[in-house]
Amino acid sequence: MMAHVLLVFIIYAMLGLRRKAAVTSGNAKVSQFRENQVEPQQSLFVKNALANQFELPMLFHIACLSLYATGGADIVALVLAWLFAISRYVHTFIHVTSNRIRYRQPAFVAGFVIVLVLWVMIAIHLLSA
Repeated sequence: MMAHVLLVFIIYAMLGLRRKAAVTSGNAKVSQFRENQVEPQQSLFVKNALANQFELPMLFHIACLSLYATGGADIVALVLAWLFAISRYVHTFIHVTSNRIRYRQPAFVAGFVIVLVLWVMIAIHLLSA
């Protein structure tokens, strides 16, 4: 979970730097960020990557906390959590660089499947308790 949180902070920093570069280069005005309606090309992919961190990853964090709180966090869950974090780093790297769907989609699907497995683990753990 900490690895994913670190990624979110990295993306926030990257967004700030890309927006600043857009303003400095004259491609954007500071005032357009107030209403957040038009994102400069330099920072659009980063803004979208940041939004993605508050979708599927929320189910990941809830699953991790649920497994921990119910005593179901084992080595399998830990490995899956690390694999999820890695999938998010890969997904984000692709998102903020080439943004090629054919490369980004497998990273997303991997994370999706991992979160699904974590939730199945929660269900099995709770049913067997």
